[in-house]
Amino acid sequence: MSLANKLAEERRARLAAERLLEQKQAELQAANRKLGKHAKALSEEIVETRAEVQTVRDENARVKSDLTIAHQKVEIAERRLWQSIETIQDGFAYFDGESRLIAANNAWLSVFDGLEAVQPGISYVEILQYATEEGVVDIGENLPVAWREAMLDRWQTMSPEPAIIRLWSGQYIKLIDQRGVGGDVVSLALNITDTIRHEQQLKDARHKAETANRAKSAFLANMSHEIRTPMNGVVGMAELLADTSLDDEQLLYATTIKNSAEALLVIINDVLDYSKIEAEKLILREEAFDLERCIHELVLLLQANASDKGIDLVVDYDLFLPTEFLGDPGRIRQVMTNLMGNAVKFTETGHVIVRVVGLPDDGTEKMRVNITIEDTGIGIPADKVDHIFGEFNQVDDEQNRKFEGTGLGLAISQKLVALMGGDVWVDSVEGEGSTFGISLSLQLASPANAQNLGAPAHLRKVLLVEQNSLARAILERQFGALGVQTLSCTTGKEALLQMSDDVDLVLTDHVMPEMDGFELAEALANNGCDAPIVLLTPNLGAAEQDPGRRYIHGMLQKPVSRAALFSALSSLPTPTKEETALEVPAKEESRKMRVLAAEDNRTNRLVFAKMLKSLDLEIEFATNGLEAVDLFQSFQPDLIFMDISMPEMDGKEATRRIREIETETGQHVPIVAMTAHAMDGDADGILKAGLDYYLTKPLTKDALTDHVLKACPDSVVSPEPVQSVA
Repeated sequence: MSLANKLAEERRARLAAERLLEQKQAELQAANRKLGKHAKALSEEIVETRAEVQTVRDENARVKSDLTIAHQKVEIAERRLWQSIETIQDGFAYFDGESRLIAANNAWLSVFDGLEAVQPGISYVEILQYATEEGVVDIGENLPVAWREAMLDRWQTMSPEPAIIRLWSGQYIKLIDQRGVGGDVVSLALNITDTIRHEQQLKDARHKAETANRAKSAFLANMSHEIRTPMNGVVGMAELLADTSLDDEQLLYATTIKNSAEALLVIINDVLDYSKIEAEKLILREEAFDLERCIHELVLLLQANASDKGIDLVVDYDLFLPTEFLGDPGRIRQVMTNLMGNAVKFTETGHVIVRVVGLPDDGTEKMRVNITIEDTGIGIPADKVDHIFGEFNQVDDEQNRKFEGTGLGLAISQKLVALMGGDVWVDSVEGEGSTFGISLSLQLASPANAQNLGAPAHLRKVLLVEQNSLARAILERQFGALGVQTLSCTTGKEALLQMSDDVDLVLTDHVMPEMDGFELAEALANNGCDAPIVLLTPNLGAAEQDPGRRYIHGMLQKPVSRAALFSALSSLPTPTKEETALEVPAKEESRKMRVLAAEDNRTNRLVFAKMLKSLDLEIEFATNGLEAVDLFQSFQPDLIFMDISMPEMDGKEATRRIREIETETGQHVPIVAMTAHAMDGDADGILKAGLDYYLTKPLTKDALTDHVLKACPDSVVSPEPVQSVA
């Protein structure tokens, strides 16, 4: 090969090497640039990582600081909590889910009196073991095993019931345990020793109070009996003495004795009733009674006092309100007696009016009856209205009371009405008068429409002669409701001027100025009046003896009851031949009525005989129960009055013997209890012994006579002559 070729070839190789070198250099430069970029990125990442690491380190330092602070706070809180728990006098303990003690305060541990075994880590079963073995708990007569089993069974329930244990020292601990979700138990041991002792003191005090109350009740019952027995003689003999021939001064003395004795009985009854209500021993007895009759009977009792004071005593009973109800008539009468008696007592002039209205009680078969007693008396100051219903309270000052009384009447009345489910209220203006009212929900004893509330068809016009505006307005309203026209006058002279031929009835008051009712009747008769005349009088007995009685068709007791008014209207002569036979057929008079009275007290036997002396009777006395049983068989009485407290055999046992004898004969003789016992429960025990009726001493002539007439058989002579009803 030539040199030139070799040079050319070397030149070509050199050029190729140079190009390769340039290429490699370019690649190396590219690699260096890439490496530089990577190094730069890595350097930046290292810087960032270092910053993050520093941040983490700072955060860790802060967290460690916070944890240290939090730990310190927890320690402080725990220390304070246990310090607080330690200050509590009651025990506190905490158990884990395996019933091992975690912690307890000193009050809880002190129960075990320093027993070292009782400390955190001990199980509940071991605690029970130590409690019985070391005598920490007074388990009484229980066996230790049985006591521990009972306590463990309680512990293992989800919600343990509180338990009371007694320690050896006599202290009482109440255990209250609360189980958590994980099975942990918080246990509280409350020292209730003072509470237990206080409860025992209360029980002892209550026992003493009940014992004292029973002693008081027994004392009141005994004193009631002891007082009523001689009082029966005092009241009875005073009543009999007043019926004898006495001059005015002697009659005053006898009346004063009777009134004073009856006033004493009112006080005794008030004290007994209040005692029974206070002890919640008063029992209401439901029976049928006539409310209107009850009110009118009370009016008759108060009429004399009202007349002496010149007070008009008026009754306004809703014409269409039923009168027969179910309730306790004795207690209702007691309330009404108190309210009406107070009205008359505290009224010097004017009137006392008793209003009775009623409406059906919504949703029931009862009537809501409202009774108000309005008076024109002294009234009650506004600040004393509530005061008067308190015990032993009266409006007047205690040192300067014009009106005497126990101050128990209104308190007893309010409590009685409350027991009957009713309300009592009062409206009063001092110096003008008062209105007392009671509201009772009473069951009807008979259908509301069963009463005869009509007037005769021929009665179209009535001439009313009544000076009292209240009584006149009531009669006008009643006749208006019956569809009868009324022509009203206030005096006899005015009635003579108003009288006309179309008047079908003259209804006149008895006591009037210038011309009384009898004088008016005589004047009308002399003027040719043929209309029947009915007299309204407060005293039927005295009116019957008046010479002018022959001019009167009939007489009615004031205030007039609806039954009496309708009876008088139905008896008016009519144009038709319609005579109502009201007379009772004569009895077959074969013998006198026989009455047996068992009474051991000689004075009471004398009083009894004198009270019934006006009746045509055969009376035999027994001085004890044995004699009563013997006389029952030999005397064969139609009625027996039986004293309850008698020697040898009391009235209850004698009645049982008599009832046994009657089972063989098939007869039943009414037996009326006579007793001085007046506490609740006495009547039930007496009537359960077989007696039919119950009379509390002192006895009254009217009560005895009423029972005699009620029990009189048809086959014997009437003990009292039949009196015509005007």
